[in-house]
Amino acid sequence: MKTKEIQQKIVENMKQWKGIENASVASTGRIIEATDNPIVRLIMEIIQRDSQMHYRVQELIADSLETKTISLTPEDIGKVWDMIENHVRLEKETISLARQSLKQLEGKKMPVQAYLLEYLLLDELKHERILKRLALIKKAMYPYG
Repeated sequence: MKTKEIQQKIVENMKQWKGIENASVASTGRIIEATDNPIVRLIMEIIQRDSQMHYRVQELIADSLETKTISLTPEDIGKVWDMIENHVRLEKETISLARQSLKQLEGKKMPVQAYLLEYLLLDELKHERILKRLALIKKAMYPYG
């Protein structure tokens, strides 16, 4: 496949995916309206917000291939890198707290709390991972820095 064909296919996929994310937002909204249970509502709100963010990411991907070029320059990343590194330290602290809390719950009959702590841990690990990937992009820009 040629580059242009690949780009068009990705744009088509992103548009289809955005439609699915919209359906997910509507679906979670219906579930939220149908229950008063705080756990179910919270989980649906989390999924709803994630779907909204996925939609934004998919839109940026499609736009970057269709209409506007996006870039990340060494200057863009360099001027905020110290703050990003500080944020990575914060993520590590939250990961440690989540792991400590989960360890304390081992063998206890608190499945809802464990479930929510596992969610938090996975989300914090995701943040750490995407920041590590950003560090790899930075390293590619500054191979000796």
